[in-house]
Amino acid sequence: MEFFCYHRDRPGSATLRDQLVEEHWSYMDRYAAELIARGPTLSPDGETATGSVHIVDLPDLATARAFVFDEPNYQAGVYRDVVLRRWRNVLGRTMWDFPGGRDGGNRYLVLGLGSGQAADLVPPPGLDELIAYGPLLSDDGTTWLGTALLVQAPDPDAARAVLTLDRYADIEVHHWEFGGRR
Repeated sequence: MEFFCYHRDRPGSATLRDQLVEEHWSYMDRYAAELIARGPTLSPDGETATGSVHIVDLPDLATARAFVFDEPNYQAGVYRDVVLRRWRNVLGRTMWDFPGGRDGGNRYLVLGLGSGQAADLVPPPGLDELIAYGPLLSDDGTTWLGTALLVQAPDPDAARAVLTLDRYADIEVHHWEFGGRR
């Protein structure tokens, strides 16, 4: 089962986050084979981490909850909240398979929160800039709750435009970069 995890940083936790970077990476190394994508969200200037995205393939919801809540930054209080949702890997690849590579261009997390009739179950055609893409689903995987994607785009507005704007209660766009060890 695939899961989308987004830990949002607590204000003023940057120093603690920096102190725990090796513990965080070591923890994530244990899940290297299960990770579909990972990386920090950043302030608009790209200087300060504002959260962490992890898209992971795990056996069940209990394992996903343990993954999210046992994470060292969460345990230490770096994060103010966590979004954990079932997710479907529409592209069928990991971020490491993205043809655009690890560096270059502006990268974004786009998180569309919706309800009702499902939208954007498949990405728009001809969009080679998608790094990861899939619907957010209820815990049992049956109800559509939105869409989460990672994309390379010229600016936040272009990243937001990947989704059908009028189908979502809210669309968040966050600067994002590939995470993990280089």
